[in-house]
Amino acid sequence: MLRALAVDDERPSLEELLYLLNADPRIGTAEGAGDATEALRRINRALESGPGGPEAIDVVFLDINMPGLDGLDLARLLTGFANPPLVVFVTAHEDFAVQAFDLKAVDYVLKPVRKERLAEAVRRAAELRDTAAPRIPVSEPDPDQIPVELGGVTRFVSVDDITHVEAQGDYARLHTDKGSHLIRIPLSTLEERWRSRGFVRIHRRHLVALRHIGELRLDAGTVSVIVGTEELQVSRRHARELRDLLMRRP
Repeated sequence: MLRALAVDDERPSLEELLYLLNADPRIGTAEGAGDATEALRRINRALESGPGGPEAIDVVFLDINMPGLDGLDLARLLTGFANPPLVVFVTAHEDFAVQAFDLKAVDYVLKPVRKERLAEAVRRAAELRDTAAPRIPVSEPDPDQIPVELGGVTRFVSVDDITHVEAQGDYARLHTDKGSHLIRIPLSTLEERWRSRGFVRIHRRHLVALRHIGELRLDAGTVSVIVGTEELQVSRRHARELRDLLMRRP
């Protein structure tokens, strides 16, 4: 029987989806999460538990339009896991179907959810779960590059191209001149890993590459830096260290 996680920020929609899932005899357990961040924490516990563990999740029924991390962001993150749960999108938006299937979604169910249509998605998930082959382990990445998911394709971003990093819960968003990418690594881990490469913490939410700082601004006791086209605040506890580092910068 499938162990399911339903994710939707609208409580009535989440409760209806859980009701329909629990009524399906192929669903053993169905839990709910009100946003993608909560869902990620639950999925992390599932992965730590292992496929046969008490916390395991087989399939995630995922809304797309949510505040913060949306459903597509979450699905992209899951593709980087060694053995992620299957994903079924449950959404009111028709125009994300191509992106959803690029991310290897099992199915794309439109709201309002019909019992028969959801049952078909459950059938597909159960069939895939029973026939899924184990994944081949991935080798360690190049330390000068970091893998990111983009439209279901793994690309590699050079660390030298990253201007700054923004904390988003247990995840981090890498910013470059060409865009941004969400990865499943805490900011504190990147701070330790990239300190020798010229990255410095300027705020609890931001890690910045010194070489990409264009200006240091002082205004009425507040400190900020210009990185590309963005102005980022520097916390008081990090301001002195940052000024010293910039003064010593070649």
